[in-house]
Amino acid sequence: MPTPDGTRLLLDAMLGKLATYLRMCGYDAAYALDRGVEADEALRTLAGEEGRLLLTRDTDLADRTADAVLLEARDVGTQLAELRDVGFELALDEPTRCSACNGELRELGNDEATPPSAPSTDERRVWRCRECGQPFWRGSHWDDVGARLEGLQRDRGETYRPD
Repeated sequence: MPTPDGTRLLLDAMLGKLATYLRMCGYDAAYALDRGVEADEALRTLAGEEGRLLLTRDTDLADRTADAVLLEARDVGTQLAELRDVGFELALDEPTRCSACNGELRELGNDEATPPSAPSTDERRVWRCRECGQPFWRGSHWDDVGARLEGLQRDRGETYRPD
């Protein structure tokens, strides 16, 4: 299996919520349903063409795919623990990926307008997805994900170090 940090990922149709978490941790995490791909062979082909590690809950698919990680858990918390246990770094650093579409984020400058739903760049840092235009900032959702990741580290006896 390739080294997890910096590895491009493809998550099968059963791992949509996990894709969101991995994107927030900075991973390039493509999600099968975002790509309109569900069939096993199409997933294997896409992963190979794009040089992505396939994350799946499908035992047969994992067995037939050279670069794949089988996740056994149904809930995202346990899935994150499974990934941590095989070497994935799971921490919230600087936001770099859109949690909605996996596009790259860019930070808005103080002179740029923000959507009504986003805070002013005078109040806090705001990023916008280069692909879908979605704004992001460190708010309560960011804090909730950080707390869940901190809990994973505590369970392992480590200290969580957010940026």
